[in-house]
Amino acid sequence: MNFEPGDTVQLKSGGPLMTVEQVGKAGMTGEDTVWCVWFEKVGSRQARQQATFRPTSLEKSSPSYGGSFSVSRA
Repeated sequence: MNFEPGDTVQLKSGGPLMTVEQVGKAGMTGEDTVWCVWFEKVGSRQARQQATFRPTSLEKSSPSYGGSFSVSRA
């Protein structure tokens, strides 16, 4: 499966929805790699998490739009 930056993905085994940041070859092995980010509740705040995955462990997912948010600029 092909992934592109901005895709919403999830591990085939479950877990949080993640956003693809980058797709490419990793390190000296040159293996296909997908760089993902997601937010996880840590105490009373949301902390940004990131990890790399092999494409075979991911599947595209539809984000849920159950909530709302706002962005304020200083």
